[in-house]
Amino acid sequence: MTITYPISMPDLQGMSSFSFQMKSVNAVVRSSFTLKSQVQTHQGQMWMASMGFPPRNLADSATWRAFLTSLNGMQGTFFIGDPLATSPRGSVLGAPLVNGASQTGQVLLTKGWTADETGVLLAGDYIQLGSGSTTRLYKVLVDADSDGSGLSSLDIWPRLRESPANSAAITTSSTKGTFRLSKNIQGWNQTPAGFYTISFAAEEAF
Repeated sequence: MTITYPISMPDLQGMSSFSFQMKSVNAVVRSSFTLKSQVQTHQGQMWMASMGFPPRNLADSATWRAFLTSLNGMQGTFFIGDPLATSPRGSVLGAPLVNGASQTGQVLLTKGWTADETGVLLAGDYIQLGSGSTTRLYKVLVDADSDGSGLSSLDIWPRLRESPANSAAITTSSTKGTFRLSKNIQGWNQTPAGFYTISFAAEEAF
C-alpha cells in the first residue's frame, strides 16, 4: 500500500522529552558608534519541535522505528500537536468558524461563538485551521471574548499561512500542525542489551 502524507504519529505515551520552538525572521543591525540598533522584521514564522523516548526493547520501539523510516527523511510529512495542551482553557462555547475570506496577517476574524461570552479562548490556547497537507497550528496570544453577534478577533502566532475560506471550521481541541523531519539522515541508537533510543527534530511543513 502506498503511503499518503501527511501521516499520524504513533502514541506519544512514555516519551521522555518534548519541546516546541518558535522561529521568526528578524534582522538586527547595531551601529558600531552609537550602539543603537535597528530591527527589520520579515514575515517568516514557523514552528519547530523535538522529542525523545527512553530506551525500549525491540518490540516496544518497532512502531516508532517504522514511523521514522516511512517518512523517508524530509520527504514525508506528519501531524504534531502539543501533547500537554489537547484541550483549550477557554470556554469555547459555540461552533467557531472563519468570518470572511481573503484574511492575512496575525489577526483572524471568527464567528459562530456564543454571544457575549468572556474568554472563549485564552492566551496560550491553540487553534487549528485546514486539513490534510494544509493543517496549520496557531497559538492564541491574547484572551478573546465574543460580542453580541458571536464574533471574535483572535490574535495568533504564526501569521496565517494561507487565507482560510469563509466559514471554514476552526478546531480547538487536539489541535495539530503539519511537520517534516529537520534532516534527511535519521535513525536510532542500540545497546548491547537490546534497547533502542529514539529522538528526532521536526519543522513545520508548508
